Amino acid sequence: MVAFARLSLSRQFLVASFPILIFGMLAIGWWVGITIERGVLNRLGGVTSHYVDSFVSPHLQHLTHADKLEDSHRAALSSLLSETPLGKKIVAFKIWGPGGRVLYSTDTTMIGRTFPIGEGLAAALAGNVHSEVSDLSGVENVSESRKWSRLIETYSPIHAEKLGTVIAAAEFYQTTDELFREIRAAQLRSWLVVAAVMLVMYLLIFGLVRRGSQTIDAQRRQLSDKVTELSSLAAQNAQLHDTVRRAAVNTTALNERYLRRLSADLHDGPGQDLALALMRFETLTDSMGKCPTGADRRRSPQEDFRAIHSALQSALTDLRSISLGLQLPEIDWLPSSEISGRAVRDFERKTGTRVTLTTTSDPAEISLPVRITLYRLIQESLANGFRHGGDSDQRVDVSNTDGQITVTVSDNGVGFDPRNGIADGHVGLEGMRERVQILGGSFQLQAAPGQGTVIRATLPVHLA
Repeated sequence: MVAFARLSLSRQFLVASFPILIFGMLAIGWWVGITIERGVLNRLGGVTSHYVDSFVSPHLQHLTHADKLEDSHRAALSSLLSETPLGKKIVAFKIWGPGGRVLYSTDTTMIGRTFPIGEGLAAALAGNVHSEVSDLSGVENVSESRKWSRLIETYSPIHAEKLGTVIAAAEFYQTTDELFREIRAAQLRSWLVVAAVMLVMYLLIFGLVRRGSQTIDAQRRQLSDKVTELSSLAAQNAQLHDTVRRAAVNTTALNERYLRRLSADLHDGPGQDLALALMRFETLTDSMGKCPTGADRRRSPQEDFRAIHSALQSALTDLRSISLGLQLPEIDWLPSSEISGRAVRDFERKTGTRVTLTTTSDPAEISLPVRITLYRLIQESLANGFRHGGDSDQRVDVSNTDGQITVTVSDNGVGFDPRNGIADGHVGLEGMRERVQILGGSFQLQAAPGQGTVIRATLPVHLA
């Protein structure tokens, strides 16, 4: 079956239709043989009936008032069978009376015996001609069955002249050799004609199928080439996607390193300069405080220096706060529970609020980009909730299941419409979503006015 399926459509047509062609030829030959057999039998019946009416019937007209044949009539019948062309083809002959009694037979032992009336004899006594190929199994065919296995049996009615009534029935037996020769010849002719016609049709259909098969094969090759090309493009696209994702993951770590360096530069550069300036301003302020103040000045130089000192002090405080916010704690080797704890404690220290933290068992190892995203996700979610949710009960839940870390940050604050979140100032939501999706995780937001906010994110423990 597999080998057949690998063939082209035209060859499949050849293989599948050839048995059908052979079977059709045999079926048509068989049907023609039966038709010819029936036709030959009918023709023999007609010839026999004409022979009986022309040659046999005149010698049997006395049966209208007698029930047996005279010796002269028997001799005449025997002469007919031996001298006429049809009589020479007849191998057995009987004359039947209306009651099933044999009035004449080429087998003299049958004369005078009575047998049951069969289908053929009944048809002849009713005025019809009946012909068939008999297997000679009847009791009246004992003598014939000794010589032949099958014979053509014909029953013909014998009519009374001028009256038209049936006075007897003639039974003829002929060999089947001529019949079978005609049948075989007709079958051979029919098979040849059918074979020629079907061969022509076969070749025409095969030509059409072959042309269609070649078209389909060409289109199949083109389609295969397109599929191969698309598969190659899909593989290249997958590689590019993986490259972009890896670059995004690396960018996360590089960004944190850059923020840490920026924090150090702010602390060690402008921060140190501002601190030194403040120290010098304190000295100058003390010195200026001892100098006399002019009568026309509303404020003393000491007061001006105090104002400048206060502004510089505020700038230094803000600069240190920004520096601390940019710098990520040392979390390179911390488990997820400790990372979550640090993010929550840092938020509580800055805001003076309390956050409920729940964690489960920690995974053995976590990729660095996942650690960074976990910390920033909790940090940003709590900050957003504090800024926009008002005085709310904030909760953080971190769990580890099947190689994934699930983070849920919720509050029961005023909530908001997620469709208008960015317009209302929740820009950090898109940043959090991008951080999570870059790592191949999922990000969900549930919020409604007056019903609080729930942020749920899933992160892979290891990156491919």
